[in-house]
Amino acid sequence: MAIIISLSLSPEAAADESVLLKSACRRAKLDPAGVSSMRIIKRSVDARKREIKINFTVEIFCINEVPLPLYAPFRPQDVTNRREVIIAGAGPAGLFAALRLIELGLRPVIFERGNDVSKRRRDIARISREHLIDPESNYCFGEGGAGTFSDGKLYTRSKKKGDNKRVLELFCSHGARDRIIYESHPHLGSDKLPGIITRIRNSIIDAGGILLFNKRITDFMIHGNAITGIVVSGDERYNSSSVILATGHSARDIYELCGRRNIRLEMKPLAMGVRIEHPQELIDSIQYHGRKRGEFLPPASYRLVKQVNGRGVYSFCMCPGGFIVPSATSQEEVVVNGMSPSRRNSPFANSGIVVEIKPEDLRSYSRSGVFAAMEYQKELERSAWINGDQTQRAPAQRVTDFIKGVASSSLPEVSYLPGVITSSLHSWLPAELAARLKKGLVEFDSVMKGFITKEAVILGVESRTSSPLRIPRLPDTGEHITIRRLYPCGEGSGYAGGIVSSAVDGLRTAELIAARSD
Repeated sequence: MAIIISLSLSPEAAADESVLLKSACRRAKLDPAGVSSMRIIKRSVDARKREIKINFTVEIFCINEVPLPLYAPFRPQDVTNRREVIIAGAGPAGLFAALRLIELGLRPVIFERGNDVSKRRRDIARISREHLIDPESNYCFGEGGAGTFSDGKLYTRSKKKGDNKRVLELFCSHGARDRIIYESHPHLGSDKLPGIITRIRNSIIDAGGILLFNKRITDFMIHGNAITGIVVSGDERYNSSSVILATGHSARDIYELCGRRNIRLEMKPLAMGVRIEHPQELIDSIQYHGRKRGEFLPPASYRLVKQVNGRGVYSFCMCPGGFIVPSATSQEEVVVNGMSPSRRNSPFANSGIVVEIKPEDLRSYSRSGVFAAMEYQKELERSAWINGDQTQRAPAQRVTDFIKGVASSSLPEVSYLPGVITSSLHSWLPAELAARLKKGLVEFDSVMKGFITKEAVILGVESRTSSPLRIPRLPDTGEHITIRRLYPCGEGSGYAGGIVSSAVDGLRTAELIAARSD
């Protein structure tokens, strides 16, 4: 029987497998000669004190003990002639719903508005090179969804909605390193995700599933109070008794279509703000107590949150060793987001710094009804376009100047490839938003001394943190509350946020559909 122990080592010792094994055996009072293997089941960095430690939980197997597999593999069935389920969207929710449907003996038919991941690379390259946005294939739309070319962080604060580990197992089954199973903050990397997504697509097709690209939904087929299919690319009709709607948080046309078809929507809170970028060395120095990171520690990250005038101000999607990327979905808007490659070896660290927005903050948009938050989002992105130079160059300002309320005469080097232009964000961001951002940044500096520095720059705007709307559903069946057989799912439904929670939602939705006998 495996022996499970916990131990803490210096970063240097933790990097040496032989030292880790000897330390574990010593702690377990075992002779290393009697040990056949050892496996890490948890690993985390503890930088709370000046003496930084790497914490482990490990399993030790003695001679003749055979460890069970670290994770359960993907178990496909041939679903070529099985009942079909339409999935709208090939992001994490849609793809993981498809994988689970296949395991349960149903045939997924996925419709994706954008290009496959290979062609999508060229579409996003044009944004930086030519400042041209394909409204169907960009950082938000296309195979793999918004996660493919963003970052690949695989951790979530939510543990209530499903099997997070199963998501990690399915990633490993499709080429991810198995360390994501035991790391406290697992990360894939924007350079690794395209290959993983391609392998997921191949699994779906090999099992008899279907994945169609450049197929944007233009209407729903509804009979009585039940959905019977979808219309795509104008007039192509596809019938199905079950439709998973997994179109992501930026598919505004889908929300508008729901409004026209009297499919009930609800406004929900969200958060908007800016993206901040520091030199990674500075963040390392702050988080590692002035210690130089060296080769044995990962690029440091942070998570910050404060209450300012009754609203949360917090860091979002922090990307150590990463890049800022252009995430607009229409030409005349500027939206920024962050990503990190698997090695996190960029000299920059970036994070969203966002302010909580509640429905009562949007009274002046009351004319838009349930779409008020979406209209606020659009107006903020349009302001970033206008107050930049009406290209994909992002309006930017030194953090010190933003807090002082003065224009920046120059800007530091940034990772954002379309480029930046000096802009006084303090003067054109909504007044309450700007005031809360300023105060929040000052309070963050009291926690991380040196966070406010002239070396840091903010770019506008970070506005796609989550869906501005919820498509309400029944908790027991997963169906929309008034339209039977329509299954809102993932970030676009307003019930998930990020790769893991969206994928978990996809798994759960597939299971609810498979459990139905009618």
